[in-house]
Amino acid sequence: MTKDKEMGWNFDNSYARLPESFFTRIDPTPVRSPKLIVLNHPLASYLGLDIKALQSDEGVAVLAGNLTPEGTTPIAQAYAGHQFGYFNMLGDGRAILLGEQISPQGKRLDIQLKGPGRTPYSRGGDGRAALGPMLREYIISEAMHALGIPTTRSLAVVATGQPVTREREFPGAILTRIAASHIRVGTFQYVANYGTVQDLRILADYTIERHYPGIEADGSRYLKFLEEVTQRQAALIAKWQLVGFIHGVMNTDNMTISGETIDYGPCAFMDTYDPATVFSSIDSQGRYAYGNQPYIAGWNLARFAETLLPLLHDDQEQAIELAQDKISTFMDLYHEKWLTGMRAKLGIMNEEKQDEQLINDLLSMMEKYRADYTNTFRALTLATPEDTDLFRAPEFVKWYELWKERLGRQQESEMSSNELMRNSNPAIIPRNHRVEAALEAATEQGDLSVMERLLNALSNPYGYSEEQMEYCSLPEWTKPYRTYCGT
Repeated sequence: MTKDKEMGWNFDNSYARLPESFFTRIDPTPVRSPKLIVLNHPLASYLGLDIKALQSDEGVAVLAGNLTPEGTTPIAQAYAGHQFGYFNMLGDGRAILLGEQISPQGKRLDIQLKGPGRTPYSRGGDGRAALGPMLREYIISEAMHALGIPTTRSLAVVATGQPVTREREFPGAILTRIAASHIRVGTFQYVANYGTVQDLRILADYTIERHYPGIEADGSRYLKFLEEVTQRQAALIAKWQLVGFIHGVMNTDNMTISGETIDYGPCAFMDTYDPATVFSSIDSQGRYAYGNQPYIAGWNLARFAETLLPLLHDDQEQAIELAQDKISTFMDLYHEKWLTGMRAKLGIMNEEKQDEQLINDLLSMMEKYRADYTNTFRALTLATPEDTDLFRAPEFVKWYELWKERLGRQQESEMSSNELMRNSNPAIIPRNHRVEAALEAATEQGDLSVMERLLNALSNPYGYSEEQMEYCSLPEWTKPYRTYCGT
C-alpha cells in the first residue's frame, strides 16, 4: 500500500459493497519494469491527482498495478452478454477495478486497470494487453471526448517491460481507464440469469442512485429507469452516426448503463460514406456495420428490458407490455436526435418538412460518388467545394442550390448558420491511417512524437486551424482497412 495521499487519490468502493456474487476481489499481478508511456495531464488534474507525483516511481507503480493506493478494494467485475447475438458468461478477464475516485468536484469515477493480469474471468487468457491496442484506446477515447461524445477516458498507458504473445510477441502495457462506471447491459444480464430478484433490485437501485439520481423511489421507478437509459442511448448512437464512428463490437457487454462509449477494440472512423462500412475483422456478416448501429442498439436495449421484467410488474405479461412500450420509442428518439444533428451539420436552424429529404439526397449522392464523409461536410462548412466526383456532379450542383435556398428561408444570419456548422462538423477525426502511423512509430521505433502531434491536433476537432490541414488528407491505400479486437 502507498502510505500517503500525495498523489491525490481519494478512493471509495461503493460497488465492492454490493453482493459479493457481483465481483471477485483480486489484486493486480505486478510487472517487471513499468515505464510511463503517456499521461493525460488535463484528466489527471480534473481527477484531483498530482501530475508530478504520478510521474514518480511510486506513481508509475500504481498505474502499473505494482502498488495499490490506500482506500482501494481491487475487484474484477462479473457480467454476461450477447456476443454477436449469442449469450455467454463473461466478466473482467483482463481488467481490475481499483475503486472509485471522488474528484474535487464531487464526481464519482471508476479507476480501472486494463491488462493487469489474470482474473477468474480470464477464460484461458493471460489477462495482459499489448502496447499498440492500449495506445489506440488512449487516442480514440480522447478524440471522442474532444468531439463531445460521452466516453470512457484514458488517464495513462504504462509499458510493463514484459512481452505478450498473440500471433507473435508484442510489448506489454497497462491502460488506466476512467469511467462514470463499468456497469453494462451485460451486468444486468449476469444478475438476472445467475442471481436472485433481490440481487437484481439491489443492482438497479445502486445504478439509479449513481447515474439517474433524479428518479424517484416510487412504483414506476424501474420503468422510468428503462426510459432514461433508452433516451441516453438514443442520444449516444446519434452522436456516433453524426461523426461517422463505427464501434465494431456492439455486444451487450459493451453497452454501458451510464450512456458512455466503452471498449475501443476494432473501432474506426468512416472515410468514404457507405452505410455498409465494417472494419472489424471478425464481423464477417456486417452485424455491426455503420448503418446497423441504431438497430443493434435497440436490440441491446430490448435485452436490457428483459432483465428488468421482474421489477416492472408482478404479472409477467403486463411487465412485457410495459417494457415493449418503452423500448418501442428508441428508434423515434434516435431519429429525432440524428435529424436535429444533421440539420446542424447543414446550418439549418429551424424545421421544415422537406429537410429530411434534403439530407437523404446528399447522403445518397455521397454514397454514389464515394465521397469522404467528414471532408464533404468540412468543405460545405468552409464553402470551398473540392475537386471530387461529388462536387462536379450536376445533381450535386442542383442540390447545392436547393440547400442555399433552404438556408435563405430562415431568419438567422448566414454567419450564425456557418457558426453552427463549424460547431457541428469536425474538421479533423482520428483518421485510421494516421492512427496506424502513430502506433507503428510508438511500438516499432519507440517514437512517441507522431502520437503526441496527432493527439494535439485531435484535442480541438472543431478548431479549423491551418495546423490540422495535414490530418484531413485521405489514405493512399486502396485495400479495405481492417481492425482487430486488440489484446
